[in-house]
Formats: sequence, structure tokens, C-alpha cells
Amino acid sequence: MSAPFIFSSESVSEGHPDKVCDFIADSVLDAHLAQDPHSRVACEVLCKSGDVVLAGEITSSAQVDVGAVARRAIEEIGYTDPSRQFHAAGVRIQNLLGQQSREIARGVDNGKDLGAGDQGLVFGFATDETPELLPLPISLAHRITLGLANARKSGTPGWLRPDAKAQVSVRYEDHRPVEVSDVVVSTQHASGTAQEEIRHFVEKELLPTTLGQWWRDGIRIFVNPTGEFSIGGPEGDCGVTGRKIIVDTYGGFARHGGGAFSGKDATKVDRSAAYFARFVARQIVRRGIARTAELQAAYAIGVAQPVSIKVDTWGTGDDRLAAQFAGQFDFRPAAIIERLDLLRPIYRGTTNYGHFGKPHLSWEQ
Repeated sequence: MSAPFIFSSESVSEGHPDKVCDFIADSVLDAHLAQDPHSRVACEVLCKSGDVVLAGEITSSAQVDVGAVARRAIEEIGYTDPSRQFHAAGVRIQNLLGQQSREIARGVDNGKDLGAGDQGLVFGFATDETPELLPLPISLAHRITLGLANARKSGTPGWLRPDAKAQVSVRYEDHRPVEVSDVVVSTQHASGTAQEEIRHFVEKELLPTTLGQWWRDGIRIFVNPTGEFSIGGPEGDCGVTGRKIIVDTYGGFARHGGGAFSGKDATKVDRSAAYFARFVARQIVRRGIARTAELQAAYAIGVAQPVSIKVDTWGTGDDRLAAQFAGQFDFRPAAIIERLDLLRPIYRGTTNYGHFGKPHLSWEQ
């Protein structure tokens, strides 16, 4: 028996400034893939107040108005109020996108096989503690922020605005979740909304619905702990792509290689190999080889085969058997792209509320 512990994970909504940037970047990626499936895209975005900056490298035959794509993405998120500094119709867009370096392109297209777009290491993880094979804290945190977004888009209550965060703390005994101990919800709202009204909605409507079987009396709940939260999104804070890598993956429960996902095409192993490592970890758990599996793969730029693959079952299975099973899979970027069908404009659907756990995604099947 191990000592009990509490583990916490957070999620952010699509209106969070960093996620605004991620969504614009993935929208630019999808717009290029829709015309040219072999587009090479590495798009970074910065948003602050009324300004949006796009930078990075794109090599593609597609003809894309990236400014228009960015505005549509911002409108879709819900930033449309012309009285605010940051809104779809009024933002100033600076385009600093160039082309992929010819030296990198030669390394990736080495004439024999598709090489990794960069050196780097990725982790994939799965655990049987939730139906989606994700750690419970991040799974519940995503449910809360998605619940806020759905309520806002339905218009009830009418004071909800796009920016929001949630944090869920789960008590574990013998490494299994037993109860939710604490929940923190911070949600942007219309100016003048009473905090008592916001708290009532969160406690009586949002949490009982989104926590489901994990809802109970006695959970400590913190709602907008600093009080007023009417100024949010890029108007309240600067947003940058790639700053929510823990939200995007496993909520800190498993290790992370450090590479971000959004705005990158599938030749970038930061994204494609991380998706595939998750796919293989899921198979290990689904087949009963272990209750938990964490897989690491590492790559050298321009080299197709990974330089290393390691599997750790955290004492819930046979590491050697799990490693043998993982060794049956082809981790070359071209093989990953083919198996997961990654040359499609699918990435806007991955940006928000986690890149894992969504059953329609190929790496979750």
C-alpha cells in the first residue's frame, strides 16, 4: 500500500489567450492542408490587445489568406464584441511567415524515407482509471471548461464570456482515484455580473453535471477567487502558441517531452510521434498488458527511425512484455502519418480541451 496523495490538473477554455493562438495556428495549418496535403507548416501566433502576429515557416502550393483565416478563428471562438480591444473584425494582423529552411527540407526529404522534422523526444501515456484512458484530474478539468463553453454558446447564462480556467484535485489511495477534493473555476463574465450569481451557477448547475459520478457534497469549491473577471482573453493577457502543453496532454500526471503541438504539420515528430506514442500506450492498456503505460520515443533530425523507445508500466504490468509489444509498431514518421492518416485538415478539432480522449481522432481508436 502506498501513501495517499492528492493530484491536481488544470484545463483552459478556447477563449484563453494561449488557446486563441493555438486555434489560429491550427486553423492556418488546416487551411493549407485542405489545398495541399503535403504542406510543411510551422506557424506560431502571438495575440495581445488588438494585435495578432503570425510568424514561422510555411512551404506549400496552397494559396491561403492567413489574415482571413485568423479572423474567422477569432470569430468562431466568440470574440466579436466591437466594444472590446480584441475582436475578430478589428484586430490588426502582422504576417511574418516565411518558408521552411532548405537545409531542414533536405534533411526531412532525404530521398529514401521521410526523416524526422527535428530532433526531440515525446511521451505517450494511458491509464485505465477513466473510460478515455486518461488521468482523472485532467479528464474532469476538461469536462468543466468544455461545459462552460457549451453553456456560453447556448446563451444560458447570458453573462458567460470566452475566457475560463478550471483546476481539479483528486485524492488517490493505493494509486487509484477515490474522490475529488477541490475544484477551482475562474470564468470571464459580463461586467457587472454579481459574483454570487456566478458561484450559484458553478456550484448548482455546472459542477454536478460535468463531474458526474465524481460530484459529492463536501468538495471545496473556489469560484473566481480574485473577484471580478470581466476583462479576459488577449485583452487581459498576452497569448502565445505552445504554452499549454500540459493542458494539451496529461495534466502533469505523466512526463512531457517539451514540444508543443499546434501549428505543426505531421512531419514534426513533436506532434505526430506524440500522437503515435499515445496510440501505442493505449493499446498496451486496452490489451491488459498493464493498467498504466508511459512510452518515450526520441528522434534525430532527418533520421526516420527513432534513436530510442522505452516503455514504463509504473509497476502495473510487465515492462519487458510491454516493450516487446511496442516494438512491433513502426515509429518512422512516414509510417505514423500513413497509419494515423495525418495529412488531412483535422487539427482544429484537436486544439481545445485536450489532444487525447476524443474518440473520433485516429490515435484514440
